[in-house]
Amino acid sequence: MRIGISLPVRELGNDIAAIRDFAQAAEDLGLTHLRVPEQIIRAGSGPLHEPMTIMALIAGVTKTIELVPSVIILPARQTVLVAKQAATLDVLSGGRLRLGVGIGNDESEYAALGADFHNRGARCEEQMRLLHQLWTQETVEFDGTWDRISGVGVNPLPIQRPIPMWIGCAASPVPRVRRRIGQLADGWFNLCSPEEFPAIRDDIYREAEAAGRDSASLGTEAGVAVVGPREHEWQSRVAGWRTMGLSHLCLRTLGGGLEGDQHIERMRRAVAELPDV
Repeated sequence: MRIGISLPVRELGNDIAAIRDFAQAAEDLGLTHLRVPEQIIRAGSGPLHEPMTIMALIAGVTKTIELVPSVIILPARQTVLVAKQAATLDVLSGGRLRLGVGIGNDESEYAALGADFHNRGARCEEQMRLLHQLWTQETVEFDGTWDRISGVGVNPLPIQRPIPMWIGCAASPVPRVRRRIGQLADGWFNLCSPEEFPAIRDDIYREAEAAGRDSASLGTEAGVAVVGPREHEWQSRVAGWRTMGLSHLCLRTLGGGLEGDQHIERMRRAVAELPDV
């Protein structure tokens, strides 16, 4: 199981040196990936940097750690621009991007961006198909409901062809989301409980196999907080998810009232205390 960590962006705020130091410390500790969430426009929730932009900064100060925006609200963004930004970030990082995508649930954010909240699921599926083409073909022919492209493409293409796309979803994703993951994604960010997980995973695997895909190739990632109310059980939760066969896991130091270098110290202690299973 690959173990990464979430960048505590709200807590670190505009301290760019602290963001850099955290990313470099995570890499030095051997953590495999760094996740950062998306929030384009919302009031009263603290600073949260645009994930593709902050990942470009981190790409320049790290060498090996995987970069995981998780997740960008894909239907609120213009598809070709996302393709270009992601391809650029993949090139700048030497092929280290894993792009998390989702549809979100905040209608006001869509309104502020001039996007349609009500068709977001169908549009996301079309966008994922187009992104796959834009990252693998020099010229693209695509005639969709929302995007139409003829004889053009992004340049340069990414190093990864295609860039892996993982879907973020609710704790108990509805059948359409399970189908979307099985048919289109390379993996998914799991928010459900360990008790719910097997049934949801099996549904996703059935959708993948029905689409002619190898279900065993789909990755799954859960998150475990190492601070806060459930701190006392974080090691058992890591061991439990590993036993259930998850491919990835994300530790979190955010939400526990830590400041500055305290996040790095807590991360170091968590890595030292990771259970062997």
